[in-house]
Amino acid sequence: MLRAFIDRSRSSAQCVSALALIALSTGVISGCAGKRGGPVPYNRADFVAPDLREIKSSAAHRLRPGDVVTITVFQADSFSGDRTVDATGRIQMPLIGAVDAEGKTSPELQAILTAKLASSYLRAPSVQVVIKEAKSEKVTVDGSVLQPGIYEIEGDMTLLQAVALARGPNPDANPKRVVIFRTIKGERQAAAFDLTTIRTGLEPDPSVYGDDIIVVDGSATRQQFRDVISSLPLLSVFTRF
Repeated sequence: MLRAFIDRSRSSAQCVSALALIALSTGVISGCAGKRGGPVPYNRADFVAPDLREIKSSAAHRLRPGDVVTITVFQADSFSGDRTVDATGRIQMPLIGAVDAEGKTSPELQAILTAKLASSYLRAPSVQVVIKEAKSEKVTVDGSVLQPGIYEIEGDMTLLQAVALARGPNPDANPKRVVIFRTIKGERQAAAFDLTTIRTGLEPDPSVYGDDIIVVDGSATRQQFRDVISSLPLLSVFTRF
């Protein structure tokens, strides 16, 4: 009886020790996964707003209030210049007056202006419409978030707000390592941020801009995180670090 009791006690002690070791190991692993680190530096002072970008998909972009278009009428400077789509969805043109622009593409608006000018003011006018600034831009949120995707942003937005668009970090996430990729001075660059210190006010909540790529680190997405970095020109990403 005593021998069996001792054996059972030893077995129980081994089980407790094994469980403690597992718990300790899990804590160490999760602790490592929840730390700052990696090749991307944190809170870079030179991680400024991105370059002004020409809108490559302007032919497909449908205008909305707040968008700015540059109108050029050949040999008619009085009709040329930048026009902003107002809250009613119109632009104001000299002599012509208000022209409906909301929902139109730049080629469609160009055709409308050409027809209006030809009907009353110019013979065979040559009109060009280029989107200078699009009010609605998009940001990509990827990695260990509940709903990765591409999201439209309007106006000013911060990193915390962008992550919130993706429903926030998932249980696997490491909120201490979130990287933003951005084009600055013609180079693709990156900076890391710590959501935990941002949430507590210890560090500022950085602004995000259209075309930014935000990747939230996490053990299940560690390879994906490395793939995003490796997909960018390493020299242009890390030369400034």
